[in-house]
Amino acid sequence: MKPAKKVFIVGGDLTTFIGKGHPDFIWKRHPDFGTRENPTLEDLTVQAIQGALEKTGVSADQIQRGYIGNFAGELFSNQGHMGALAVRADEKLNGTPFIRVEGACASGGLAIVGAIESLQAGLDVVMAAGSEVQTTVSAREGAGFLARASHWETEREIDDFTFPAMFARRAKIYKEAFDVTDADIAPVVVKAYSNGNKNPYAHMRTVNVDLEKASTAGDKNPQFLKNEDLREHLKVTDCSQVSDGGAAIILATEEGLKKLGKTPEECIEITSYGVATSALGKVEDYTELGTTKKAAAEAYADAGIKADDVQVCEVHDCFSITEVLMYEALGFAEKGKGTELAKAGETGITGKFPVNTGGGLIAFGHPVGATGVKQALEVFRQMKGECGDYQIPTTPAVGVTANMGGDDRTSVVITYKNLG
Repeated sequence: MKPAKKVFIVGGDLTTFIGKGHPDFIWKRHPDFGTRENPTLEDLTVQAIQGALEKTGVSADQIQRGYIGNFAGELFSNQGHMGALAVRADEKLNGTPFIRVEGACASGGLAIVGAIESLQAGLDVVMAAGSEVQTTVSAREGAGFLARASHWETEREIDDFTFPAMFARRAKIYKEAFDVTDADIAPVVVKAYSNGNKNPYAHMRTVNVDLEKASTAGDKNPQFLKNEDLREHLKVTDCSQVSDGGAAIILATEEGLKKLGKTPEECIEITSYGVATSALGKVEDYTELGTTKKAAAEAYADAGIKADDVQVCEVHDCFSITEVLMYEALGFAEKGKGTELAKAGETGITGKFPVNTGGGLIAFGHPVGATGVKQALEVFRQMKGECGDYQIPTTPAVGVTANMGGDDRTSVVITYKNLG
């Protein structure tokens, strides 16, 4: 959909994404274990919102509405009612309508859509935020919580690690259909970690993964699924991170920019968005992301762009195979050819289609509710030259984000234009 009123991202902020493997994350082998605790869901939500207000110079009482993406606060943190939690960030937000949005891993993208549509309805300055904590339980128990994004009745029992198994199934079928190997997919992983190593916000910024490790299973890169049919098709390095984190952005109309004392050139414009939802448990073709493809087609058409116009892109790489499928759903590569794009370096920071320049979900991290908001903020930061060591050499003019929930059951694709 193309907004009838122009919509601009004024700016925003995010927390560092942390979890096991990050030097600041406290777990049983950390020297501070027992004396210091990790940030709570409230801590991360508040930090992101306060940071967005501070970095943009927007006063909290100028925010007319807020949307917050969160998937499983009740399960990991015993905390629902996230809108009312978010307004604790600033006393001037008290009384402002804040609404929780849930769409599994697409919750953050849907929060942005809610913000856009409220601006179309008559508001002028709105916040979109997202946060998640996922490290309060074991990985196995957490995998059961995240399995609520599948069709529980028919898909939960595929494996204790339901979503890794579901995407291992995609990897198996894709590899067999197009004669692709783990070594062909591995460059996606190597790129993610290389980019994440340059990103001070990244969960895995101190962890290095080379092509040999990404290509090969072993003691340091195990295949961990119990499902014998799918086990060989997924390694630890193929997976996104179990992360805690938050992100927030502020959006405004042209009238809103005037109220904030901002110019369009200081911002980036959201030129279109596509949203698509497909039935749980009814994937038609495991070798493509059909729901994302539908959302992308809508977004491209309404923005008047094509895939070749995109100069920076954030995609939902919950697993390495997912990024390959995203290349194809977004039109960067033909079906079955996504791995060739990665191997050729075309999706690297200096490539034709820079994808996930800060490390993506695999290395930047994946606090579920925050991911879609972080993606939009990353495009903003690239367009404004704020990405430091992982900045794209040429300032991008056109960007895209693709935020996906479940096994490509909900997808949000948004297009952006740099006005500066």
